[in-house]
Amino acid sequence: MRAIGMDRPGGPDVLAERTMAIPAPRKGEVLIRVHAAGVNRPDLLQRQGNYPPPAGASPLLGLEVSGVVVQLGAEVDVALLGQRVCALTNGGGYAEYVTVPAGQCLPVPDGYDMVEAAALPETLFTVWTNLFERAYAVEGDTVLVHGGTSGIGTMAISLCRLFGVRIIVTCGTDEKCRAALDWGAHHAINYRTQDFVEEVRAITDGRRCQVVLDMVGGDYVARNLKCLSDDGRHVSIAVLGGSKAQISMAEVMMRRLTLTGSTLRARSDTFKALVADEIGNHVWPFVAKGELRPAIDSVVPLAEAARAHARMEAGEHFGKIVLQVE
Repeated sequence: MRAIGMDRPGGPDVLAERTMAIPAPRKGEVLIRVHAAGVNRPDLLQRQGNYPPPAGASPLLGLEVSGVVVQLGAEVDVALLGQRVCALTNGGGYAEYVTVPAGQCLPVPDGYDMVEAAALPETLFTVWTNLFERAYAVEGDTVLVHGGTSGIGTMAISLCRLFGVRIIVTCGTDEKCRAALDWGAHHAINYRTQDFVEEVRAITDGRRCQVVLDMVGGDYVARNLKCLSDDGRHVSIAVLGGSKAQISMAEVMMRRLTLTGSTLRARSDTFKALVADEIGNHVWPFVAKGELRPAIDSVVPLAEAARAHARMEAGEHFGKIVLQVE
């Protein structure tokens, strides 16, 4: 099969097409002939040598795919054979074939675009587990999400709209703010020209937010806490601005704030299968009706994965970048 590999960590130029053996599905896994693969920031971190794959996972990049199940491992329901699916992978998505635990697959409805399907799993699993499970955002809440035009940000906007949650996002330019508003955000703040703490207070008439979903870390954390109402929840999913933060624990105690966070890739296959079941029950009906679609920035041929990574690193994209495999 064709796949994208690398001989050493580095910039986008280390990615190159190569020929590899098709993997064989193990017990509980399926083999997917890949139609498309989403590009995500953890892929960039792995390429740079900063995010090694978990034990037993493929060394290839790629955390989400769409395609057709062409082979089954032991103890997998035969009904999956030949089905169109999208899947959260443990790695290996930048290839013509990938093995995936069967529980991490979701059916692609008839008529749903396969490129769009490939852009769903990673951000959907991440936003669902962190915004709606760990932070238990509910209808009527107001949430603040940083990176409003990223894959995570645009998925958060879509899910909040579906579940009656008011969403405020931050973006780096006025143009991106307009794009986020056009996608469905209720409010967008340019963090380069506006103080997002003061803007959140103004937007909410001083009531502030129930949840902050943060991928920045660093000195944002203390500022995020000032955006939270009493009993508010702060969820960290990345530390692009630094892994250390200085906060007032007195503020946390007096205002009963919750600080939590998670990473998804290292979680067990059992946990990911449980998340897939929840998404299947609560979110997939919207997918089946075409009411949940990801924001697609661009579609790039598999062989040009380096170009896709360079675009993501430049930070000019809106939504998801997808590799076209088949």
